[in-house]
Amino acid sequence: MSSESETTGESAAAPNGDDGTAKSEKKNRSFLRELPILILVALVLSFFLQTFIARVYLIPSESMEPTLHGCPGCTGDRIVVEKIGYRFGDPQPGDVIVFRGPESWSQDFVSTRSSNTVIRGMQELGSLVGLVPPDENDLVKRVIATGGQTVECCDDEGNVLVDGQPLDEPYVVMDFPFVPGSQTCDTALKSARCFGPVTVPEGNLWMMGDNRSNSADSRYHVGDELQGTIPIDNVIGKAVFIVLPPSRMGTISSPNPQEQ
Repeated sequence: MSSESETTGESAAAPNGDDGTAKSEKKNRSFLRELPILILVALVLSFFLQTFIARVYLIPSESMEPTLHGCPGCTGDRIVVEKIGYRFGDPQPGDVIVFRGPESWSQDFVSTRSSNTVIRGMQELGSLVGLVPPDENDLVKRVIATGGQTVECCDDEGNVLVDGQPLDEPYVVMDFPFVPGSQTCDTALKSARCFGPVTVPEGNLWMMGDNRSNSADSRYHVGDELQGTIPIDNVIGKAVFIVLPPSRMGTISSPNPQEQ
């Protein structure tokens, strides 16, 4: 009785073991067949999210200091730019936005794409799914005035004016010198802050960097066909959050400077 039981047990154990190995091999083959599909789905989702929902951008310059940190050769802030909000409304004064620079703003733009056709094609494909930065003149600035408003600088205290009213701009830390009584917009020693007045065309925006002494913004392009403004159609989205580095993580302030 005992011997028969042991034999039965051993003979039953072998098929169970073979069946387990077969199931494991089948599962591995199934996973390998599904892997390309999973990768494709992930790439499609990435393309969808970055095209229609939000995208991460690297800040490469100092034009938005100290709100956004960046400089050539350093590790700049990485920001999340959401693209949904402006599908239901236009940018407002104070918003920090990413936009495609008009043609007249692209004179210093240098393409990052390879001259090799194959590599360039791979770079373009990578850009579609967010693995490679887009090869376009994408800029980040703050909205100061919108269509129909007149913007200029400066009042007696060196403030930017919109429709004759001085702006409250706590985010501006670095600016050109302005000394009431000696270095203003009316003296021979004219302040570099001075510009305008410019009336913003309907459907356009007047953009300025927070680092007023180091930003090639609307003031720099005031002589072009759009008087330095940019079309709302060029807006990509609103910068809402700094995700990297961890020490800089947080929301991006966008107070309306026209509200006193």
